Amino acid sequence: MKTILRLNESLRETTISLVRFVWVFVWLGLGMFVLALLVPNQALNAGFVASAAVLFALAILVGTISKTKRSTAVRSQDGLDYLQELDVALIKLSTSGQVVKSNRLARELLGNSLDGQVLLADLIEGMGRSITNWLAEAAAGKGLKKPEFVKASKPENDVYLQITLNRIYQDGQYFLVAVLNDATELKTLEAQFVQSQKMQAIGQLAGGVAHDFNNLLTAISGYCDLLLMRHDQSDPDYGDLIQISQNANRAASLVGQLLAFSRKQTLQPEYLNLHDTMSDLSHLLNRLLGEHMKLAVENADELSGIRADKRQLEQVIINLVVNARDAMAGTGTVRIVTENHRLSSDQKRDRVTLPKGDYVSIKISDNGCGIPPDKLVKIFEPFFTTKQVGEGTGLGLSTAYGIVKQTGGFIFADSTPGAGAVFTLLFPAATKQATENPTKPTHKAAPALGQGDGVIMLVEDETPVRTFAARALRMRGYTVLEAENAEDALDQLQDQGLRVDVFVTDVIMPGMDGPTWVRKALKQRPGVKVVFVSGYAEDVFADHREKIPNSVFLPKPFSLNELTSTVNEQIH
Repeated sequence: MKTILRLNESLRETTISLVRFVWVFVWLGLGMFVLALLVPNQALNAGFVASAAVLFALAILVGTISKTKRSTAVRSQDGLDYLQELDVALIKLSTSGQVVKSNRLARELLGNSLDGQVLLADLIEGMGRSITNWLAEAAAGKGLKKPEFVKASKPENDVYLQITLNRIYQDGQYFLVAVLNDATELKTLEAQFVQSQKMQAIGQLAGGVAHDFNNLLTAISGYCDLLLMRHDQSDPDYGDLIQISQNANRAASLVGQLLAFSRKQTLQPEYLNLHDTMSDLSHLLNRLLGEHMKLAVENADELSGIRADKRQLEQVIINLVVNARDAMAGTGTVRIVTENHRLSSDQKRDRVTLPKGDYVSIKISDNGCGIPPDKLVKIFEPFFTTKQVGEGTGLGLSTAYGIVKQTGGFIFADSTPGAGAVFTLLFPAATKQATENPTKPTHKAAPALGQGDGVIMLVEDETPVRTFAARALRMRGYTVLEAENAEDALDQLQDQGLRVDVFVTDVIMPGMDGPTWVRKALKQRPGVKVVFVSGYAEDVFADHREKIPNSVFLPKPFSLNELTSTVNEQIH
């Protein structure tokens, strides 16, 4: 606003200076004409007349310029005509909010000619309060020079504006001058930050819920195993117990999806040849698609391998293929294309930056209905689904997202409504020599009932889990010392005459956690083996476990046989 006033003042001073020049040229011209009359010399007379003519011409020229400047000054007092090319968007408003004048940049931002009876309230939205009241307060001198963020009511794209109001007094009445700044990039970054915070919070919630459910499922599955040991197949209750066990496993699978989204599941990465992986999976995918849909798989020659958990990668592909099937109305083709990619420099895509290097891509596309743009940005959120109520859990894509990100890859979605969708998975290329896992030891069978040998210290804060685990180990013949927390375990270990062969401990407990108390105990008993159990993923404490020798990890929920087999392997 101060800039506008300075420009007005400069224009007024320039006009006054030009008027003065006009009068100077007029008087000089008259002087030359008088001299031409008084001097008898004809040569001098001709020179004076010529000079007078030139001065009069200059006076006329300067007068014309002065008139133009005065006209511009008059127009500038009534509008913003002389600021059309200024790199600041400006609008002059009446106190009622009607647009009086606007410059070019303001019209470009608002996407409107702003001619006629146009109200600012019809051009913007999303303030969170009445725009009319906001303008009325500004007209009364309240809240001036305080920026407000709004959204332009443009149907073709989203434009966010920062508007600052000031008040001027002109021609006996007040007007408002609005200064507009394009805040679209700022609001986009803000929305991305809020989205990332929301996803992180949901991930933490999902991980916490999954941890608690894994404890419950461990107890349910464990006690079911204990009951099955006392009933043979001819027992009328045997079928009911099998149903309980199967549904507990289904619940465990659902919890695994929550952990996958929160990226807290335990992965077992290995070198994968995608030619072999897709060949093994194609038969299952064809069955999922049915008879009326086609599956087309195209693998590039000399395709690089990747490092991933095979079971989880297959789950990602299955989820994407099922979504593609549901997006097509009965018929269509799902196409899976694998190929190598090399990025010579870092590239930005959506909200992530892809580091340069070699990648392997898996593209899964369909020719279905596509995904609307307003839903495309939300499809990886948990429990968000485009399907009808009761037809989807909303966990398929969020699970895929979590698995891919935990594997170190990237997942992107592109879609045009009516033309289908394309999901692109990018994984860093790997070589077999660098990632091939060493030969895994053969799992020993669980000892028979009453034939186990050893002393086990069991530390678990969840009473149902601890009770089941203690019963299971005692049934196998082990001596079990129970502790409900780390402090209780350390107190029992003060007895130097107490022999312990294996520590079986939860990782996350109130007070001291599992790795911390185990490190303290191993200072006095360095030869004791350790089995860590947790409803969280192994990655949560992988750095701590690497510092603890002779330790293994057993994820919850575990069965009776899995627990006793793991303990047996540690002892022997």
